[in-house]
Amino acid sequence: MPARNRRLPRHLSWPLTSTDICSALGETPSDALRLSFFDHHWTDGTVLQASWVPPIGSNYGAGLPPDWWSSVQITVGPVPSGERAAVRQILREQALPELRDWVDKARNGPEGWVLSRHSIAWQYADQSLYLSRDQQPY
Repeated sequence: MPARNRRLPRHLSWPLTSTDICSALGETPSDALRLSFFDHHWTDGTVLQASWVPPIGSNYGAGLPPDWWSSVQITVGPVPSGERAAVRQILREQALPELRDWVDKARNGPEGWVLSRHSIAWQYADQSLYLSRDQQPY
């Protein structure tokens, strides 16, 4: 993210770039893959989150337009600038391969899974990553 487009306070940095994510997934952002960068530190320590928006008509009533159906929403949260390098390394080694598998499952999984909302998130604490799926810690 260029400095002129920064929306973050100087003491925070994003641990991943859009290039990191696109390289890991083997694709570029599109209607089926939406990337965003959160501008506040998540209180639960989340640094990377992905959500699956299923292709069902009831989504529209929830305010989501049809072009978002069957899409993956990925959000990167900021970390303290001094921790950026450590968080980046662990995300690239552990979270991005898991994210790629999760995205593949979302797009090619069994019908029951694909027709339901799902999410996956990685929290960073004590120099370790913690994984939660569908807002449940595992």
